[in-house]
Amino acid sequence: MRVGLISKAVLAGALAMTAVAATGGAVAQAAPKAPAPAPAAAVAKAGPQLESAAGNLSSTVTGSFTDVVGGLGAVTGTFTPSKFTTKQGQVLATGILTSTLTDSLGVDLGTVQKTVSMPVQLPETAAANKAAPNAALISCDVLNLVLGPLHLDLLGLVVDLNRVVLDIVAQSGAGNLLGNLLCAITNLLNGGLGLPLGFIADLLNQILAILRL
Repeated sequence: MRVGLISKAVLAGALAMTAVAATGGAVAQAAPKAPAPAPAAAVAKAGPQLESAAGNLSSTVTGSFTDVVGGLGAVTGTFTPSKFTTKQGQVLATGILTSTLTDSLGVDLGTVQKTVSMPVQLPETAAANKAAPNAALISCDVLNLVLGPLHLDLLGLVVDLNRVVLDIVAQSGAGNLLGNLLCAITNLLNGGLGLPLGFIADLLNQILAILRL
């Protein structure tokens, strides 16, 4: 019964949504001068990676590594997903990770791109059910996905990514398919229905397809 309701939610008609401000403003307000690590930090606040008339997706990557002098270096960047799959009971996001590494002395070590797969951190059912049950039905214009953590080799250094945050924002307006999909996924994640992970991955892939129109 509840699976049917979710399916209807995906195909439902117009959803009233409030307009969402673009995230790029935070970059414009960055301090005019900063120490050497500042250029790398700016990468973490890069604008949308995927965008269409329906909405946009932006990402934030943060992490750290031990540099050659034993200090703690910083990793910042963006992640652009290309597909979502399932493996061993997890939803995985695969895409291009663009990272800038800055050592503990503030020296920019370079920027590297690499194809990676990271697990999507789905909320625990018990914790999700504590949220307001109708919150997702009231506003479905934003979906925040947290990926990782991930350990990988970049520029010959072992990097620990703390997390990757994907913010998917639907443009407000009646009959917005992207907004309907965000509603469906939000309800699935909060409802604890125990539906196949492949269903969630399929909805996320539909979002990527819409953003590339």
